[in-house]
Amino acid sequence: MSQSTTTIMRVVKATVVSAGLTLGAVGGAIAQQSTTLNGAGATFPEPLYQRYSAELRKTNPPIQLNYQGIGSGGGVRQFTAGSVDFGASDNAMTDEEIQKVKNGVVFVPTAGGPVAVVYNVPGVSNLKLSRQVLPAIFSGQITNWNDPKIAADNPGVNLPNQPIRLAVRADASGTSFIFSNALSTMDSYFKGRIGASRSPSWPGKPLSGKGNPGVTQIVQRTRGSIGYVEASFAEQNKLQSAQVQNQKGEYVAPTLEAANQALETVEFNPDFRVNYTKLGSPSTGYPITGLTWIMVYKNYQQPGKADAVKRMVQWMMTDGQKLNSELGYTQIPSKVTSQVVQTVNSSVQGK
Repeated sequence: MSQSTTTIMRVVKATVVSAGLTLGAVGGAIAQQSTTLNGAGATFPEPLYQRYSAELRKTNPPIQLNYQGIGSGGGVRQFTAGSVDFGASDNAMTDEEIQKVKNGVVFVPTAGGPVAVVYNVPGVSNLKLSRQVLPAIFSGQITNWNDPKIAADNPGVNLPNQPIRLAVRADASGTSFIFSNALSTMDSYFKGRIGASRSPSWPGKPLSGKGNPGVTQIVQRTRGSIGYVEASFAEQNKLQSAQVQNQKGEYVAPTLEAANQALETVEFNPDFRVNYTKLGSPSTGYPITGLTWIMVYKNYQQPGKADAVKRMVQWMMTDGQKLNSELGYTQIPSKVTSQVVQTVNSSVQGK
């Protein structure tokens, strides 16, 4: 073989190899092309959704999930306005709210968890609050820490002669809904005076903070304060959490195990919403336990969004659920998650 022929063959081989590498690189780029999904809403599941986001970036093709914890009310507003790809709320939208969403709604329950009653009373640990006392505190009927009714729940505890400062949410909040819904099932006066709401009208002049982090900070820095936050915020920030009396008369701490017990009998409607009266009055376990949802549209206009939403939901209902308990959240029953995936796959459409 001549030198020129050998040179030509080497050039051809090099070109083929180079082309193969180029095609492989292009193929790899296509395989790794990501889709961005923007969501906003509840702060209750925010730590969980941030972990979901980190894991979804590792999927193939990756999903870039951006989530802002702005409160359930804000999540519903942005979802209704169409300014996000999905919304998030700790109480699923009402029928009236659903009618305002022009692209339709599918509810995806993602997790559950306890709402802790946190307090800052130096020298007092393992505080117990009965089903009569807790609603009375948040309806303004009990205003001092050494009230005889609190003392009756806590024999032998040296309660200070100090005013109670309520720490509540400044924003429309699903955590507020879970909390006020539970208290409404405990006490008729509370139900009539305040009721279940994302934005309860609390008595007096409560201290208000934005999101679970805001309420956490208020309780940390304010002696005599009592508030409510998702339990993982209490644990991470080493806040004291009260034991709350359930229907059996047991005083229960806001643990994952107790939350799972409370949610054992929850039944989901065909659209994956629930009966809030039943959710707020579990027969066992920790009595202030709630669920959280994301809301996705039935119709997406931007190319690739619908497919990415379906893949996101599929992952959240399978691999994602395995992370819930690690972060202090309950899992959604597998029989429900499989139905959710089927519903999303058949209902969500796009270009």
